[in-house]
Amino acid sequence: MPTHFFVLGLDPLRLTYLESIHHPEAYRFHPLLELEEVVLAENYPYDALLQKAERQLREFPEPIAGILGHWDFPTSALQPHLSEKLGLRSASLQAVLKCEHKYWSRLEQRKVLPDWTPGFCAIDPFAREPLDQVTINYPLWLKPIKAHSSYLGFRVDNERVFRSAIEMIRKEIHRFGDPFNQALAHISVPPEVAPINGNWCIAEEIITGKQCGIEGSMLDGEYHVHGIVDTVKDSKNQSFTRYEYPSVWPRQAQQKICAAGEKLLRHLGFDNSAFGIEFFWDEQKNTFKVLEINTRISQSHSDQFIKVHGVSNHQVSVDLALGRTPDLSNCRGKYRSAAKFMLRRYGEARVKRVPSAKEIQAIESAVPDSKVEITVEQGQHLSEIINPDSYSYEIANIFLGAKNQRELLKSYRQLAGKLHFEFSDGREPEAFQFNHVRY
Repeated sequence: MPTHFFVLGLDPLRLTYLESIHHPEAYRFHPLLELEEVVLAENYPYDALLQKAERQLREFPEPIAGILGHWDFPTSALQPHLSEKLGLRSASLQAVLKCEHKYWSRLEQRKVLPDWTPGFCAIDPFAREPLDQVTINYPLWLKPIKAHSSYLGFRVDNERVFRSAIEMIRKEIHRFGDPFNQALAHISVPPEVAPINGNWCIAEEIITGKQCGIEGSMLDGEYHVHGIVDTVKDSKNQSFTRYEYPSVWPRQAQQKICAAGEKLLRHLGFDNSAFGIEFFWDEQKNTFKVLEINTRISQSHSDQFIKVHGVSNHQVSVDLALGRTPDLSNCRGKYRSAAKFMLRRYGEARVKRVPSAKEIQAIESAVPDSKVEITVEQGQHLSEIINPDSYSYEIANIFLGAKNQRELLKSYRQLAGKLHFEFSDGREPEAFQFNHVRY
C-alpha cells in the first residue's frame, strides 16, 4: 500500500526531485493546485486557493501522510494552514506567518539576537509622506512586508531613489500584500504588529559581507541542520547569481549561524517543519546578521543535494511528515560540490532567440549530469517575466556538479558561453554580465 503525499504546485522538474529520495516506489505524490495558480499567477486569492485545495484533499479516498511545499508565499502559508485543518504534522500557521512577516520577524529577532538584527523601521508606502517614517540612514533596503525573490526590493541611496521606489511599490505591492493580509486574518497578530499589514514596507540598514543559508528541521523540539548553502550575488550585491553547496565558509562561522538559528526558531515557536535561514557574515569585523527566515526547504537547492548527497532535500520534508528524524550525514552523491547558477541579463529588451532543444541537449551531453533550464521565451519582453528582481532578468538556470569549486566555476563559464541568446538591442551573448559572477 503506497503512502500518499500532496504537493503544492507540483511540476515535472520538481517531481524528479521527489523521486530522488530513498525508496520513491513506496510513495505517491499528487499535485495540489496548479503551478500556474500558486507560483506563476498574476494574483493569488489566498482564501479561494485555500478552499479549493481543502476540497481536493477531503475528497481524496485514501489516508494522506502529509502536504509538501517547496515554494514561497502563498504556498508557504497554505501548507501549514491545510495541514492544521487536516490534522497533519507541520509548523503552525501562527509560527510560519510570524517568520514571514518581515517586520514582525525583525521584532522577534531583535528580542533574542539583538546584535544579529539590522536596524529597521516600518514604512506605509501610501502615507502622505512616507519619507517621514524613515528612522535609519541611507543607504538602506526598501522592500515589502511580504514578497520574494527580491520582488519590489530596492537599494535606496538618497531621497530621489526612495521616492522613485515608493512610486513603483504603490503600483505593485497589492499583488502579494492583499493575499498575505487574507492569511494574516486567520491568526492572532499582536497589537504592535497589526497595523503594519502586507501592503506596508520595511526599510533596513544595508547588510554587507558574504551570504549563506542553513537548511534544517525541527521535529518535536529537536533541531537539526542538514545543509549549509552559499548564496552568491553579483558584484553590486543586488541580484542572485548562484546557490553553491556545500558552503565554503570556515567551520567557526558555520557553527555560529547554526547555533543562532536554533535560538531564533525556539523563540518563534517554530516546530515540526523544515526551514531555511539566511545570514550575512562580515569577515573583516567577524560580525553576523540575520537576513530572513524561510519556512520550508528550497527547491532551488534540491539538485545540489542530489548531486552531493544522492537524495533531494525533499527527503527531509517526507521524513518530517512521517515523524522521522531527517539525517543526510551518511548519504553520498557523485560530486563534492554543486550549484544552481542563475544566468542573468541587465537591461530590458525583447528576446529574439533562445537556445534550441537540440543545442541544449548537445551542451548538456558535454558536461555530465548538467541541466539547463531556459526561463524566457522567444518574443517575450524581459519585463514580462513573472516575479523578477528589481535589477536584472533571469534568462536561464544552469545546474552543475563537480569535484571542487574551481572545476564547478570553470564548467559554468564554458557552458554559459555556449548558450546562444539574441535580444532586440543587438547585444551578443558575450555582453552578458559574466563579470558580475563572483569567481
